[in-house]
Amino acid sequence: MNGHDVQALSDTDIHIYEAVASLAIDAHRATLEEVTESSGLDEQQVRRSLATLVANGHILPRGDGFVLGAHDFGVDY
Repeated sequence: MNGHDVQALSDTDIHIYEAVASLAIDAHRATLEEVTESSGLDEQQVRRSLATLVANGHILPRGDGFVLGAHDFGVDY
């Protein structure tokens, strides 16, 4: 996916991307448990979405969590 256009993602994937973005602030890594709790979705849905987002470079696995991939916007929460 060129340019990592998050608008081309499914509603679930956008929801999970936003959950990671809201949690992965100041070098914090969003864990699977945090993303699941924050999103309100079941763990299986979250795992599938995270796999899609990682495969497309939207988010990156880091240790025991996830951070945003390359992006050209700021996140204020």
